[in-house]
Amino acid sequence: MKALIQRVTQASVTVDGAVIGQIEHGLLVLLGVEAEDTPADITRLAHKVCHYRVFSDDNGKMNLNVQQAGGSLLVVSQFTLAADTNSGLRPSFTPAAIPDKANQYYDTFVAYCRSLGLTTATGQFAADMQVSLVNNGPVTFLLQS
Repeated sequence: MKALIQRVTQASVTVDGAVIGQIEHGLLVLLGVEAEDTPADITRLAHKVCHYRVFSDDNGKMNLNVQQAGGSLLVVSQFTLAADTNSGLRPSFTPAAIPDKANQYYDTFVAYCRSLGLTTATGQFAADMQVSLVNNGPVTFLLQS
């Protein structure tokens, strides 16, 4: 399971011309579920995303997590993160989880983040989405379970 996190001043997801999820200050989380992922991977990665210290404290050091910084999450399913890009000029999606599993794990990931008290907006699983963001920094990290 992979999460590409981006520190943002704003982010939104649009489907069919309608904004379905948006946040101001916080993290945009692009989540990729792989075939070999287990339920333990969900909680491990969600905990890491929610507690990863990428926001500046009063001394300008990255010492605060999203909740400590008063931010929110926008979690967007992105199966392309699970692609194998090691050979050739076209990605292979063999490592990606089947849609039913990926959707279930995505929903569980979101529920875990919400259970920690974080305001968590979402995209729409398997939809053609347009994601807009203002990356603050820019700060971007790839986290894996």
